[in-house]
Amino acid sequence: MQNIDWNGLGFKYMDTHCHVRYVWRDGKWSDAEFVGEPRMKMHIAASCLHYGQEAFEGLKAFRCRDGKVRVFRPEANAERMFNTARRACMAQVPVDMFVDAVKKAVKANEDYVPPYGTGGSMYIRPLLIGTGPQIGVAPADEYTFLVMVMPVGAYYKGGLKPVRALVVDDWDRAAPQGMGDVKVGGNYAASLFAHETAKHAGYPVELYLDAKTHTFVEEFATSNFIGITKDGAYVTPDSRSVLPSVTNRTLKQIAADLGMKVETRPVPFDEIETFAEVAACGTAVVVTPVCEITRGDRVIRIGDPDGCGPVLQKLYDTVQGIQYGLLPDTHGWCVEV
Repeated sequence: MQNIDWNGLGFKYMDTHCHVRYVWRDGKWSDAEFVGEPRMKMHIAASCLHYGQEAFEGLKAFRCRDGKVRVFRPEANAERMFNTARRACMAQVPVDMFVDAVKKAVKANEDYVPPYGTGGSMYIRPLLIGTGPQIGVAPADEYTFLVMVMPVGAYYKGGLKPVRALVVDDWDRAAPQGMGDVKVGGNYAASLFAHETAKHAGYPVELYLDAKTHTFVEEFATSNFIGITKDGAYVTPDSRSVLPSVTNRTLKQIAADLGMKVETRPVPFDEIETFAEVAACGTAVVVTPVCEITRGDRVIRIGDPDGCGPVLQKLYDTVQGIQYGLLPDTHGWCVEV
């Protein structure tokens, strides 16, 4: 294995020993194959290339204080991919097979899991694609499921850093009855232009409102929206166009465990200015505090622009504590490899 600067890791791709691969043909999945080559040969008429039959997930494994490696909530990601595959008419990966594939991939590359104390983790990317040739608009007759892994560093070094967000009124991420609630690559392609536009304007993240009326908050580009009210309630939007985030599910449960009121409901845009804290939440960082949201000439400032609010910090510390084995895993979320 190459020498790795564990304290200098970013969030980017790195080759490891291998990935785990399965192929679906004639109604059944093959056995697992460990593949060292990070490239794959594919038919030029593969349905993933022409008709977007593609789904993916993102989760992490952690080297804990006791030295053991554990994957965080793989069953939840497995269930979400199962639902995504059904919606996109792809071969579904059974939950047990998904979890076993993740464990196999992590175990085969265990020496790439960053040491405890570095703030790093192993990022896990399961991928499901239609690889059978299909020129007519129809589901493929062959699918490939694989799990790749790579070490990544702490997203924010030195503490959570608040960011500015831009509301994009000229673009929508997903239609009201579209595929915003499943994790297909097309949803991310739909957000790239708006994301690049926001980034060039000096905003690290963009915020989408509902596509029908542009009056209700939906989600940040790649993350769910969280608002903490002044009386300490946890609020997140309820919408069919929003991806059901595993991180958001986790945070809602932790908030409830801490005695907070949890509300999943429509969130009018004008309510944002009443929140004490706002954040984007997702696998990469858990929470990203948002200190300012701009929409046209209107600028809404939330909390401290120089640091994370106390409630979000507590939620973040609790998630990280469970992931690294510092706090009790009372919900059985961590799966040992």
